[in-house]
Amino acid sequence: MEYLVLLGIAVVIVGFALRLDAILIVFLAAVVTALLGDLGIDGFLTTLGESFVSNRSVTLFIIILLVTGTLERNGLKQAAAELIGRAKGATPGIIIALYGVMRLVFAAFNVSFGGVAGFVRPIIMPMAVGAIEAAGHKPDEDYVEQLKGMASGMENVAWFFGQVLFVGTSGAILVKTTLAPLGYDVDLLQLALIEIPVALIAVGVTAAYYIVKDNGLRRRYYGDSPAAAASVAVAKEGE
Repeated sequence: MEYLVLLGIAVVIVGFALRLDAILIVFLAAVVTALLGDLGIDGFLTTLGESFVSNRSVTLFIIILLVTGTLERNGLKQAAAELIGRAKGATPGIIIALYGVMRLVFAAFNVSFGGVAGFVRPIIMPMAVGAIEAAGHKPDEDYVEQLKGMASGMENVAWFFGQVLFVGTSGAILVKTTLAPLGYDVDLLQLALIEIPVALIAVGVTAAYYIVKDNGLRRRYYGDSPAAAASVAVAKEGE
């Protein structure tokens, strides 16, 4: 009977396999786990409320959950796709690369957009798909799946290396507290300064790799080239 609480994990796996709404999947998995774990609706809401008050990350997650769901319901994806459709010569690879740069800058100030679920999925991916449509192509399912992996990878790289640029972040403090017993006094400001070129190289190499990879994918699926995509975009602008 105690293993029934693991059905919440099954809900997540099945939901993502069927490509259902991610926010709905997570919420249903939480409810299923609470009910099967004898927590009940009252216990679930109590636990959620206590975590909301005592844990900032949970609070941000709930806020992002509600805001993202509301914006998606009111046409966030369509607006993002239409916006990028007006850009000349924009390609999915360039969009993902620019997002990585923006993500790195904001991560340096410890500002989070909600990660893959809160920003990449509802905004970056519709913009990438909009760039495909703006070039006169129908989005290929396999190609879009590749772009999802690229966008998620850029999110992870930019956030991983960018957050250490913020003095006082958990990663920097972990380094300091780990090395202190070994006799190494780590200055957090100096650590952040040393990390700057590392972060720039990491994001720059990743961005360049994804742009090159995207160019190859577009040639594979559409016989497209960067020059051809730019000419199509200019033609659409003239119309």
